[in-house]
Amino acid sequence: MVRNRLGVDTAIKGNLMDDKLFSWLAKVRGDPLAFTMGAFPWGEPGTVLENSTGPEQWACDLMNRVRDGLTDINTAIQEAVASGHGIAKSATVAQLTMWAFCTLPDTRGVITANTETQLKTKTWAELGKWFNLCFFAREHFTLTATGLFSKDPSRERTWRIDMIPWSEKNPAAFAGLHNKGKRLLLIFDEASEIPDIIWETAEGALTDADTEIIWLAFGNPTRNIGRFRDCFPGGKFANQWHHLQIDSRTVRITNKKRLQGWIDAYGLDSDFVRVRVLGEFPRKGLMEFFSAVAIDEAMSREVYIDRYEPLALGVDVARFGMNASVIFPRKGRDARTIERFRYNGYSTTQLANEVTNINSQFHADGIMIDGGGVGGGVVDQVRAKRLFCYEVQFGGKDVIHNTIWGNTGEKYANNRAAMYGACRAWLETGALPPDPDLKRQMMAIRYTYNAKDEIILERKEDLVDEDGQGISLDDIDALVLTFSHPLARSAYAGGDLPQPNLVTSEWDPYSPERMQA
Repeated sequence: MVRNRLGVDTAIKGNLMDDKLFSWLAKVRGDPLAFTMGAFPWGEPGTVLENSTGPEQWACDLMNRVRDGLTDINTAIQEAVASGHGIAKSATVAQLTMWAFCTLPDTRGVITANTETQLKTKTWAELGKWFNLCFFAREHFTLTATGLFSKDPSRERTWRIDMIPWSEKNPAAFAGLHNKGKRLLLIFDEASEIPDIIWETAEGALTDADTEIIWLAFGNPTRNIGRFRDCFPGGKFANQWHHLQIDSRTVRITNKKRLQGWIDAYGLDSDFVRVRVLGEFPRKGLMEFFSAVAIDEAMSREVYIDRYEPLALGVDVARFGMNASVIFPRKGRDARTIERFRYNGYSTTQLANEVTNINSQFHADGIMIDGGGVGGGVVDQVRAKRLFCYEVQFGGKDVIHNTIWGNTGEKYANNRAAMYGACRAWLETGALPPDPDLKRQMMAIRYTYNAKDEIILERKEDLVDEDGQGISLDDIDALVLTFSHPLARSAYAGGDLPQPNLVTSEWDPYSPERMQA
């Protein structure tokens, strides 16, 4: 016979179940860990928790501190947690939210995050998962895309928790967070990126007397300034917050191999590892590599045409999958007039043919091909056609030496960072196509410094993982490839006008008909 978490047969309906449930909820009203262990099917076969025995140890300790803090109703509970990746932060946020909301009628709360995307796709989505795992939640409460509230029509407005994206221009949305004499929950997810004005506005909620006020701030410590940083030792608000910093390597469920890969790639003392693994605040911080203002100006700037400027073709290779192979032409300051070419699902042979065809039309002065992975095959086949090209290795040493692009004095950890640095310097006078997707790709690039004080970019795969929206960096990678080698000005520089192919043929050995034969 099937029984629920309270030991009541599922066939039994009505008051018996309600009485047992309400009695248990009253019992765990002040104990979030006891609620979490009882409300969800830990270890039960056939559930997503069948191999789990409970929250991570750091989460258990946090829940117990919340429990102990409830003994003083006139002192707000303020917990700040800075951590590396993968520690089950979102799950803990969801579990604490469910406890706070379910165990005390007329609880009110607000959950926000650094971006609306983070809030919807991660924080709130994780709450949905644990809401569905809670055996009694669907019967008594409603979860929508923006709110969690009681099914009792008379309490729909007074017993609720709302998802509210922050707006620096409208901090008033966080004003009026009061619930005198009851319970108020305020959660900041990815709190390091939330502006100070939002913290200051939300702080007004702390003025209610005789109220259970629980303010929790979680996040990767991405910035060494701001209110989240000030919650920790050395900050001016550190004495008001209990603070915890968690090294991802100490948490049971984290992928230790991946964490070690980050350490090997960036260095243990790099800001990237400090933020993403150690849970420590950066020395200088992960920063956006391109300026949004500089991008907008380059996308609206009038094209400057110089016949003598060389034409470069950057070729980023992606054989299959969601990514596309891209050929990006740039003639001096002009990366707009000749449109870039995109190909999905092309083989290395097909892409090499396209490079040859485009070169015969525009007479490029230099072809720069990403030689990593399958790109080496494109390089070989282009050269087999007696066409000169540069093979570029993103992970190789800096071979640009930056002086020719106007970024003298910057030191780069590898060739990828150096090419991006050259592109950033060029952006001050260059012209880009007005393409929102290209801007999104450029704004996704972040950098920090390694132990040698060299600029190092966040790895491509890490940027894609963090984005969570299927971002592709193929266009910007193809553009920066055009900066991998200097090309001389010439009276015969290519790219003025497209030219007809010098060789035409009706025979295509790689046509779909012949490939399927």
